[in-house]
Amino acid sequence: MAKKGEADLYDRSLYINREISWLAFNKRCLEEAMDPTNPVLERVKFMAICYGNMDEFFMIRMPGLLGADVDRLVNLGPDTFSDSSQLISMINDRVSELNDGYEECWAGLETALGKEGISILSVSALDPKQKMWVDDYYLERIQPLLTPLALDISHPFPFISNNSLNVAVKLRREGEVLYARVKVPVGILPRFVKVPSPAKTLQFVLLENIIKENIASLFPGLEVLGCYKFRITRNADVKVTIDEAVDLMSAVEDALDSRDVGFPVRMVVEDTMPADLANVFARNLKLRDNQVTRASDKGMMLTDLWEIAGLNRPELKNKPFTPEIPLEIAESVSMFDALRKKDWIFFHPYESFDVVVRFLRESAEDPNVQSIKICLYRIGKNPEIIRQLMRAKENGKAVSVLMELRAKFDEVNNIAVARELEKIGVHVVYGPVNLKVHSKLLQVVRLEKDHLVRYTHMSSGNYNENTAKQYSDISFMTSDPEIGEDVGELFNALTGYFGPRSYSRLLVAPLTLKSTLIEMIRREAEHKKDGRKAYIAMKANGLIDADIIAELYKASMAGVKIDLNIRGLCCLRPGVKGISDNITVTSIVDRFLEHARIYYFANDGDPRMYLGSSDLMPRNLIARVEVLFPIRDPDMMASIRDNILNVCLQDNVKARVLKSDGTYVMRKKKSGEKKLRSQQWFIDHIGAWHA
Repeated sequence: MAKKGEADLYDRSLYINREISWLAFNKRCLEEAMDPTNPVLERVKFMAICYGNMDEFFMIRMPGLLGADVDRLVNLGPDTFSDSSQLISMINDRVSELNDGYEECWAGLETALGKEGISILSVSALDPKQKMWVDDYYLERIQPLLTPLALDISHPFPFISNNSLNVAVKLRREGEVLYARVKVPVGILPRFVKVPSPAKTLQFVLLENIIKENIASLFPGLEVLGCYKFRITRNADVKVTIDEAVDLMSAVEDALDSRDVGFPVRMVVEDTMPADLANVFARNLKLRDNQVTRASDKGMMLTDLWEIAGLNRPELKNKPFTPEIPLEIAESVSMFDALRKKDWIFFHPYESFDVVVRFLRESAEDPNVQSIKICLYRIGKNPEIIRQLMRAKENGKAVSVLMELRAKFDEVNNIAVARELEKIGVHVVYGPVNLKVHSKLLQVVRLEKDHLVRYTHMSSGNYNENTAKQYSDISFMTSDPEIGEDVGELFNALTGYFGPRSYSRLLVAPLTLKSTLIEMIRREAEHKKDGRKAYIAMKANGLIDADIIAELYKASMAGVKIDLNIRGLCCLRPGVKGISDNITVTSIVDRFLEHARIYYFANDGDPRMYLGSSDLMPRNLIARVEVLFPIRDPDMMASIRDNILNVCLQDNVKARVLKSDGTYVMRKKKSGEKKLRSQQWFIDHIGAWHA
């Protein structure tokens, strides 16, 4: 409660709603898809990302709103709406604007692709030879996969799977109007069907358009009045329920079964679908009017544009570059020798993730390595990391894996890998039942002479070779005994019983991480009040936690300059007079997904810097096991600050500035300021961050 005369720093007007912030991030992705300076297939990639983001928004965020009691307050982060209908109305307006943007963007992209010889044609636009090919393709490859389902009182209403593409059919028989549904076999067959094309061109027809063209063959004797695309999005925010009768893996598997049949959240229908046909589906799916959206034929299910983005046309993509590894740690050098000499940071994808894989490979083969412990969250398909852990087990090492089974949308893969590891005797655990383990930790214990040495790797990113090429993350490797002891203690807590323990160097959530960050923010405010040097810079994916934001407001009011580089969700409202006018917030959306976290405090000339896995969101600070680790070497800290953090903060090409009204605008170059695109700078200056 604010004292009389003091500003209430928890007043909801000082916070941007997290759902609106989510949609604002999607708009920034859309801007990249519309940017003509980006190569055309990179723009197509961003278009696919936009549509996928929107699907996730409706699968994960909207179910809670739709299930809320309209007579109570809706808490969604620090902002509070008086009722859910008010917020849903605002969200629908923003979503409608985005959908219009998607359709406008895709129309422009089709034109741009056409200039490069890549065309998506209607069936009617095909020449006779192509039409014959499509007819044969339908009969041989498509029709056997189709199952027309009647919609009448003698047939149960069919289950419509999450985000599947469907065709609704309106029919007539002897004056009676009938309805049916056909599922489009996307996934079994490509959505964009490549047809025989003239030389140096690529021409495609949409799978559902081939089906619509031949729909009469599925309903002999009936008159087809029309057929229209539609799709349903379902609640995918599964809840894992634990009781004494089941273990965590079984509970997660049971919960995943419910994801496939989650309640419908929205329906998107082709804009020409008649109201009576749309109502048949809406009524049976128990969807309200504000949950049904109309879109153009070409504006639906654009996630499948990954098929186009993946075309082998390198001249239409970003110029490739080769990730490097410092010469001092080249293949001829033992990783253990290199780590004994000094600590290392690696900035991926500019530097190769192979250095981490090599560390594990050497550990698996080294006869002096006694044990390997690792936390796994998202590992991707067919990971080399897992093969090296298996190899280490085969070579007699003690291998322990903490596998987080509840990594959203990666649960099935993680369960399969966990079982595979268990089969060969790897010790697999799943961490605390009530906390997700999001920490990125790897520790190798090696016998050297007559004592054990801990070698530790920590990161902001997952042990995933694929995302390491697409996400911008910072790895840290060290043989520092104090950090090694802390990480060893944390592993013991995770494999044993998690609870309060003493950590000399690490900040661990939900134990000490949040309180220590707040303490450091307050300390900067005190430095400023006493006339000492004070400055805060933070780089993260999300800033939602109200307590952290309130402390940043207090520091700003004390005169502390605060620079925040927040890629995605940000509930802090900058530029409010007397509250946050010393705070700037920027967001970078570019070729790689910004994923590193850096927390820097000037501390009157004795600076502090922490890196790690945690964002500034309640889920990270109180509902997950997260780790931030200190950069203790002054030269390394200065190099990260000057050659990574400050470069991001100075970006004036891809950076957007958050305004106090919650909108983002492109950052403008100052007079005399040179163009700086941070990700390109990192490519051009690989290794500049090595002290």
